[in-house]
Amino acid sequence: MQTSKKLKSLLIVLCILCFSFKALAHQSDASTTMLVQQEDQTWVLQVSASLTAFQQEINTHFSDTPYTTPEEFKEMVLTHIKNNLHIRFDENKEVLLLNGIVQLGHETKVVFKVIGVPTTIQSAVIENTAFVDIHKSQSALILLKEGFNKKHFVLNDDNNHTLSLRVDGKNFTEVTAHRASLFPPIMAFVFILIAGLVFIALVRRKSTINP
Repeated sequence: MQTSKKLKSLLIVLCILCFSFKALAHQSDASTTMLVQQEDQTWVLQVSASLTAFQQEINTHFSDTPYTTPEEFKEMVLTHIKNNLHIRFDENKEVLLLNGIVQLGHETKVVFKVIGVPTTIQSAVIENTAFVDIHKSQSALILLKEGFNKKHFVLNDDNNHTLSLRVDGKNFTEVTAHRASLFPPIMAFVFILIAGLVFIALVRRKSTINP
């Protein structure tokens, strides 16, 4: 009974997430990457994007050997995802993506069985550059692990389509890299200089009004 409730809960979450990102999936610059632990403790990976996005990437990377049939296109899609999506847990070797299936449609989905995910996870590094050639490409990254809170992140140009995550209790948390200051040194100097000039101008104006 408890197992049935967990399965129903997971299905509900998946439906909500899929509905939330469905509109984005029809845009060529938006995709969804889902890493899900199933009830039998195995893992699956699903990448969803518009057919247009997949076609653009395949035409770019397989221009020397263009596809002529849907089956050839599917094989190229599987190869492209394997070449551009990398997942590593706890600084161990990269996981394997096996038994790939491509479901063609206006919203095209690619599903793999994931081999090599440790039972206990401390950290993860996920890189997905499968759609990096598309202008302003971004991918919603969703992680669903049994016993963990549901989390989603975004892979985009700002983070080079790569995320480093760590486990914090029952949450996956993004490891924030040291970021450069909002204002580079020269910009900070200019900002301070302008602020100083404005202050001096205000002081002079005040002294003129109140001699």
